[in-house]
Amino acid sequence: MEEIFDREKLLIGEEKLQNLNKKTVAIFGLGGVGSYVVEGLARSGIGNFVIVDGDKVDVTNINRQIIATTKTVGRLKVDVAEERIKEINSSAKVTKFAEFVVGENFFTALEKENSELFETIKDVNYIVDAIDTVSSKIRIIEFAKANNIPVISALGTGNKLDPTKLKLADIYDTKICPLAKVMRKELKKRGITSLDVVYSEEEPIKICEGKVEISKENNDGNNAKKIGSIAYVPSVAGLFICYKVVSEFIK
Repeated sequence: MEEIFDREKLLIGEEKLQNLNKKTVAIFGLGGVGSYVVEGLARSGIGNFVIVDGDKVDVTNINRQIIATTKTVGRLKVDVAEERIKEINSSAKVTKFAEFVVGENFFTALEKENSELFETIKDVNYIVDAIDTVSSKIRIIEFAKANNIPVISALGTGNKLDPTKLKLADIYDTKICPLAKVMRKELKKRGITSLDVVYSEEEPIKICEGKVEISKENNDGNNAKKIGSIAYVPSVAGLFICYKVVSEFIK
């Protein structure tokens, strides 16, 4: 393991590198953003992962998800992500759950059942929300805040083309992003006064009959039709999140 991270050690030192190896990060969602979060954290020396996603790799994922190739289509994303983490750092520990976060009482039900997922998640050092639907994102954020676990949320990267418009901020300092607007409203209702996010200040676009037009988004901050995506926007958002998590650990 030492040789793998020699170049990183030159930047942060042995003590901080060893600290990263002791940390556990939970990543919810292994799509365009989440898969790059996992990639970046594995290559940064994080030693313990909890990955949660009930989806399988689809051929349409190949253009933007680092775990998606013609060889992995049809496989569970958590299985592919685990293999990739181990190929980067064989000593990393991975706990995986092929589950979707759905339902208003998702974590409450898990607690009552004393489930393995609940018992695992409540003890992590950081939570990354990289899923799509507002209701599920709110569940994760509420859980993290209630358990005093640092959390960062990825907002919409679909229908975006300019990675330079991505920013790290508190959700109450965001602008332009339609998903952020919806999230702010829901978080205010729940008395949540701060949340680290990665978001884009680019106006969402869509492809319509060969022309690029401004997209009208629904209440989840997503286009009601298919959402366009390109390789270098969600990937950059994922690496921004990786930066935030690692920087907090090495302070």
